[in-house]
Amino acid sequence: MEGDGSDSLVTIKNIERELICPACKELFTHPLILPCQHSICHKCVKELLLTLDDSFIDVGSDNSNQSSPRLRLPSPSMDKIDRLSRPGWKRGSLTPRTTTFPCPGCEHDVDLGERGINGLFRNFTLETIVERYRQAARAATAIMCDLCKPPPQESTKSCMDCSASYCNECFKIYHPWGTVKAQHEYVGPTTNFRPKILMCPEHETERINMYCELCRRPVCHLCKLGGNHSNHRVTTMSSAYKTLKEKLSKDIDYLIGKESQVKSQISELNLLMKETECNGERAKEEAITHFEKLFEILEERKSSVLKAIDASKKLRLDKFQTQVEEYQGLLENNGLVGYAQEVLKETDQSCFVQTAKQLHLRIQKATESLKSFRPAAQTSFEDYVVNTSKQTELLGELSFFSSGIDVPEINEEQSKVYNNALINWYHPEKDKADSYVLEYRKINRDEEMLSWNEIEVCGTSKVISDLESNCNYAFRVRAYKGSICSPCSRELILHTPPAPVFSFLFDEKCGYNNEHLLLNLKRDRVESRAGFNLLLAAERIQVGYYTSLDYIIGDVGITKGKHFWAFRVEPYSYLVKAGVASSDKLQEWLRSPRDAVSPRYEQDSGHDSGSEDACFDSSQPFTLVTIGMKKFFIPKSATSANEPENRVLPMPTSIGIFLDYDKGRVAFYDMDHMKCLYERQVDCSHTMYPAFALMGSGGIQLEEPITAKYLEYQEHM
Repeated sequence: MEGDGSDSLVTIKNIERELICPACKELFTHPLILPCQHSICHKCVKELLLTLDDSFIDVGSDNSNQSSPRLRLPSPSMDKIDRLSRPGWKRGSLTPRTTTFPCPGCEHDVDLGERGINGLFRNFTLETIVERYRQAARAATAIMCDLCKPPPQESTKSCMDCSASYCNECFKIYHPWGTVKAQHEYVGPTTNFRPKILMCPEHETERINMYCELCRRPVCHLCKLGGNHSNHRVTTMSSAYKTLKEKLSKDIDYLIGKESQVKSQISELNLLMKETECNGERAKEEAITHFEKLFEILEERKSSVLKAIDASKKLRLDKFQTQVEEYQGLLENNGLVGYAQEVLKETDQSCFVQTAKQLHLRIQKATESLKSFRPAAQTSFEDYVVNTSKQTELLGELSFFSSGIDVPEINEEQSKVYNNALINWYHPEKDKADSYVLEYRKINRDEEMLSWNEIEVCGTSKVISDLESNCNYAFRVRAYKGSICSPCSRELILHTPPAPVFSFLFDEKCGYNNEHLLLNLKRDRVESRAGFNLLLAAERIQVGYYTSLDYIIGDVGITKGKHFWAFRVEPYSYLVKAGVASSDKLQEWLRSPRDAVSPRYEQDSGHDSGSEDACFDSSQPFTLVTIGMKKFFIPKSATSANEPENRVLPMPTSIGIFLDYDKGRVAFYDMDHMKCLYERQVDCSHTMYPAFALMGSGGIQLEEPITAKYLEYQEHM
């Protein structure tokens, strides 16, 4: 370990940009090394996780009641299910925690795993360099002795074992000659103390002594023997140190040897910057010219349209004015009537007849118009409404000439929405595009289009979070090559689930029959293997026999709010039931002897479609639908047609369940189209749990939440 040398002060001052945290934009403080090999302050990691965790809780809360967050409850094991049903039982809650966040340096998502921040290495080397920089920047500021009585003296050395700084006198007192402390390691005055031995974050009592070449991180021997790196290729720390130091020294020597070339390229870059500035100004002038031409065209069209409207308005007003004058003539002592009254005063018969004939025709015409009053012109200007929708759309997509860049196309089969939206697209010219811009916006129910949100993406897929529940969203993407942009792709419309996604796994304890059911390690998939045991027992079967359902439930309960979850039923499944059930109903099902009563004839067991027919008009503490043989069976009801052809639908690829606990309603959805297939009331007076049952061969897979997984780097050591 080296002290501060005067020959390194100038160099240290020139590397400030390498010592700035990408999150807080300040000098690193206790930097941690992320899995993507970028460093970030310890406090910045905590702030990022807390921020994301708060947003996760907000999204997971009930839309109708923001003050009522979702409760995560343990499932009702057999020895606890009685307490769940007692009125005095208090429900606890667990706060969901997130360990995934975008790296501020590369913007790739980083997953810290189960250990979170505790699984990250502290970047002591970077911390030491930052401390040297701080000291170079404050050369006049001395580090004072930690042990002196006031006033303290300026320190002359720091002990790395004691993590303290000393003046000469104090160092002699606390490190007397001939004692163990005299063997302590000391350096020049510093405030950066780090442990002499680097310990493993996963096995805190083990020191780091190996290097995993696959994960590119130091590990201990326990990590290699039985940990996450047991099948990875590792090398000794000394070998890794030697290899990396040789490569780094060789690369540094190469760069130093190319100093003249670097200076030449810097000069070239400066010229390119000036040229770019000139070209940019020229491009702005050309763009302004094009827009001014558009403005001129719009002004001409505006003037023409306004003139046409004014001309039509004048013509109509003239017609109305003429009609008004004609009708005013029908008033007594005015116009035509007044003239006719004067004609009636004529006593000479010949003169009267000569004048009255034509006058009578005019009077008749006025009388007819009075009987069938009709305005001389229309007041509406509907024919003069300017339709600019097409032009508005074209102007909205106004961009730079694509110069042959193909339009990317969104892959509808690989794009989906669940807790987040996953958008995948294909681009024939993928290697030629520098980046993509994914745009999305919410579509209101009255088809009103909001403004587009834009996200720059380096790859061909992106996860969009923070979408509102039960809304339509439009997505489109365009490719960029430098400043040249391709046209937008065709829009994809996706409908978000009706409520926040409810996270749970299958319960491996409560009612789980491991003889008939096979649960995977992740507890998100279960398969039924009940048929084999039945065949083994076939020799004892002499009379009619039924096969019972094998239940499995979620490990999290619901006591309030709106929740949604989805699952897939394997196409080969014979009979699967899925829905919700209360804790007291689960107690009844799971404690009943399997052969005591046939579920075929139990009126409210939910084991047979006939049970729905018996109690469709009353609210039950459970609702299960039947799925099997690639079909989805709508339960019988009083309002819907009960013919089999109207109750049997093709089985959706993925099925969603929506539970509104507060209103006591449950609905089943086709996830492909987010369409409600069946809805009914359910009694939610107790804690409700996702419930499933299988008979014969079958399989259920819980829908995996959509998360942005960390992109592995292919760089070699």
